[in-house]
Amino acid sequence: MTSAEQPTPYGTGKAASPVPPKRVRISYLQQLKDSGGKFAMLTAYDQYTAAIFDEAGIETLLIGDSAANNVMGHETTLPITLDEMIVFAKSVSSGANRALIVCDLPFGSYEVSPAQAIASSVRLMKEAGVQAVKMEGGAHYADHVRSMTAAGIPVMAHIGFTPQSEHALGGYKVQGRGDAAQAVVDDAVALTEAGAFCVLMEMVPAEVAAAVDAAVPVPTIGIGAGSATTGQVLVWQDMAGLGAGKAPRFVKTYADLRTVLSTAAREFADEVRTGVFPGPEHSF
Repeated sequence: MTSAEQPTPYGTGKAASPVPPKRVRISYLQQLKDSGGKFAMLTAYDQYTAAIFDEAGIETLLIGDSAANNVMGHETTLPITLDEMIVFAKSVSSGANRALIVCDLPFGSYEVSPAQAIASSVRLMKEAGVQAVKMEGGAHYADHVRSMTAAGIPVMAHIGFTPQSEHALGGYKVQGRGDAAQAVVDDAVALTEAGAFCVLMEMVPAEVAAAVDAAVPVPTIGIGAGSATTGQVLVWQDMAGLGAGKAPRFVKTYADLRTVLSTAAREFADEVRTGVFPGPEHSF
């Protein structure tokens, strides 16, 4: 092989995307960022969806505090507790063998101090088997991130619209418009310099997300943040069309699972009522 044919080393320019590993780790996501590659992330809250998404090649699974809305039926993410997150995270860890498993630190589990954030993260890693945690908040939490990474805890930062702060932010609103754009970039830089291995941006203008992606050396993930980020994440129930009502603008629905399940349930009920099920083949 001549020198001209040598592949470009990661970190020195754009290169071919790396070969997918048997186990996705944060180093692989960094290789994708360095090479101009992309990766996918979906939420998961149980062993079956975790296994399905893992087998489908989803690189990163997020046990989101969105379980409060999408599993437990709360109006916001605020009520879910750390103990409840651990139960969901254990289920996902038992179902996935390849994906990087990241878990949200829920509201009230990290804000008091870096020590509280470390203690909560240690529980998630020891008791639930996750490989990283995600924490909402801007540059104010740089000391938290610095202490957590020093303790060996990989931290994914979450900036832009942060659902745990929806009351302070005045509801579900796009963040970083106009004069507020630079603050989003500054948050990302501060958290990255503190040790965050990745920055997730929610509901920010596409051009702001692109500026963040250019300003930080680590991978970025978008949800309602345009296409310039390294990764994209969706809540799986939104992606698969399980919920009722209108989906957010940034969601693309890839299936109509609500109709599939509804049809199956009706067919089951009809067969029970008419005596078709169970048939001889279902009996001992």
